[in-house]
Amino acid sequence: MKWILQLFTSSLGKKITMALTGLFLISFLIVHAAINGLIFYNDGGKTFNIGAHFMGTNPIIRTLEIVLILGFLIHIFQGLYLWKQNRDARPVRYAYSKPAPRVTWYSRSMALLGTLILLFLVVHTSNFWIPNRLSQFRTGEELPLYEMMLEKFSNPIEVTIYVLGCFSLFWHLLHGFSSAFQTLGLSHYKYDGLIWFSGVCFSILIPSFLAMMPISMYFGWIT
Repeated sequence: MKWILQLFTSSLGKKITMALTGLFLISFLIVHAAINGLIFYNDGGKTFNIGAHFMGTNPIIRTLEIVLILGFLIHIFQGLYLWKQNRDARPVRYAYSKPAPRVTWYSRSMALLGTLILLFLVVHTSNFWIPNRLSQFRTGEELPLYEMMLEKFSNPIEVTIYVLGCFSLFWHLLHGFSSAFQTLGLSHYKYDGLIWFSGVCFSILIPSFLAMMPISMYFGWIT
């Protein structure tokens, strides 16, 4: 049990936990994008509703939701704790701080980007996931999620929030994807380039795909 405690308390353990939960959340993004992407069948939500019903009623998926929530919480709290730990390690601020060579601004801003994504998740779950689960708990019936999406994404403010959330996700993934492999010791000169390329492609494709959903509904490309 001691190693479990060290995994959550030591500096290295926190980084490993961040990497593992990050890769788990990346796998969730793939599933989430695949299910929500069913709206592009543009059949009035019939195909999407089948997928949403499966995700909302399958006992295995419902159990994994608990693991997913725990993964989010651990990733967020460990990330904020590491940021605070690094900040406290150098309490005296220099008048001018020159970034280290080859250190990108988004790799130095992971806490900020993560916070923006957290705020976006609060909006997203409040719009769809929480009301639907409450309805299932109270009445045993699911809400018409497709119709709710059409209504929400007819509002330009909602669409803007979602696009900005996806934009923040892009920058967060751009650093986090390859960083997770490096933290876990899976970095090697033979395939570092492939990991970097895969990370860039994933960081572009998934957030862009997710952003196209509210945009497509707002402009009436999907009805």
